[in-house]
Amino acid sequence: MSRQGGKLKPLKAPKKDKKDIDEDDAAFQAKKKQEEAAVKAARDKALKGGAPGGGIKKSGKK
Repeated sequence: MSRQGGKLKPLKAPKKDKKDIDEDDAAFQAKKKQEEAAVKAARDKALKGGAPGGGIKKSGKK
């Protein structure tokens, strides 16, 4: 009987091999990246522009 303290280290998982990317996966990734860019551009435009028409304006009269 050995007297080891603490936890035993877990065995290392084998490294995953990189998958070969075929044309379908490449096309899907390109389309996804393009959509993300379009969404980001629209979001930036919406934040920068503010509300159209300036919202409610107060006249200054009481």
